[in-house]
Amino acid sequence: MNLDLSEFLSVSDKKGHFDVPIEMEKFQTKRTSNRIADKSLVSIDFRNCGKKKVHMDASFSVTIIFPCDRCLEDVSREFKVDVNKDIDLNLTDEDRIEQLDEITYINETYLDVEKFVYNELLVNLPMKVLCKNDCKGICNRCGVNLNSQSCDCDTNELDPRMSKILDIFNNFKEV
Repeated sequence: MNLDLSEFLSVSDKKGHFDVPIEMEKFQTKRTSNRIADKSLVSIDFRNCGKKKVHMDASFSVTIIFPCDRCLEDVSREFKVDVNKDIDLNLTDEDRIEQLDEITYINETYLDVEKFVYNELLVNLPMKVLCKNDCKGICNRCGVNLNSQSCDCDTNELDPRMSKILDIFNNFKEV
């Protein structure tokens, strides 16, 4: 959904409030696609600061289902996002690139709410998602979830550079 900010530019110190629904059902990056379990309205307050500059206060919360990075069980994470930003509508795309201003959700006087939500979630994503801090993960030999059951696999970690020598020893055992 696009919000037209031009009405705030016509009157000095004009304020406005919007509650906008998040239409996104999945949060997709280049590597993953995660289901959005719960989402609130995006609450946005605008204030004209003069000279085609607008101050924006926005807040929303989204719950996303991620796979645990060790055991692949579903984990839900809630993100509560609060943003306070001054937006200069005088800047062109080239000016924003030059100033390293990465606001990609403003096009002329329109705010793309979905792009805004996506960008803010992307910045707030954790590097690693675990179901619990002491998650044991899955067995790299048989694939069983080590949090729920154990396995009888050999747990000795071998240097992968020595795997050819191990193959030679295993061939002698078979003879």
